[in-house]
Amino acid sequence: MLPQLRENYLSFLDDSTDVILCFVNDGSKDNTLNILEDLKKSAPNKIEILSYNDNQGKAEAVLRGMVHCNEKFEHNYIGYLDADLATSLSEAMRVKNILVNNPELSFVFGSRIAKLGSTIERSYFRFFVGRIIATIISKILALPVYDTQCGCKVFRKETSQKLFVEPFISKWLFDVELFFRMYQAYGKQEAIKKMKEIPLDAWIDPGDSKVSFTYFFKLWFDLRRINKEYKKINKN
Repeated sequence: MLPQLRENYLSFLDDSTDVILCFVNDGSKDNTLNILEDLKKSAPNKIEILSYNDNQGKAEAVLRGMVHCNEKFEHNYIGYLDADLATSLSEAMRVKNILVNNPELSFVFGSRIAKLGSTIERSYFRFFVGRIIATIISKILALPVYDTQCGCKVFRKETSQKLFVEPFISKWLFDVELFFRMYQAYGKQEAIKKMKEIPLDAWIDPGDSKVSFTYFFKLWFDLRRINKEYKKINKN
């Protein structure tokens, strides 16, 4: 988390009386933990910190954060987004309010669709890779999802407790597994009714992605593993 984001977080918490932010420090070797602890001093009752000495990968970090919050806090809605605030906190709340106003939904996720009136800024490489991944994933899932990898997803608590239990297969493509787990939890047709993709008004690429260029080649292996594993589970 960059120090300059401090005021964004504190300003949001000042305006939000019913929100708790949980940060997962995934084995950072820089000054991240000190920054988080300093931030917590300014809002001790609204900030939770989980910190691990060794890097677990994004999938495991998100899983542990979700499980921890579901066990410790009383809430109706829970979600995750990247600490760099590529998706702003206000955008995340807008996505969450879709759940509040639509009781038939259980899982709402943001989508980085560049449209008139929106501000979607990301590198050509990330856009190119993202579109290839999304197209293949849509074929695998037989579901017209435009952007499975957007880091802004919000769930009803009871749904998150079904999805965030077992470790994920992939370190980076765990978002794809969430859709398979929705199918397992509710059946495909019912799951589709419970999900909604929401175009974001703004998403700004911070330009410091932790995904290396070589992962472009590894992702095919991950997708194959995910597809094979969940097909096997569904047969049993």
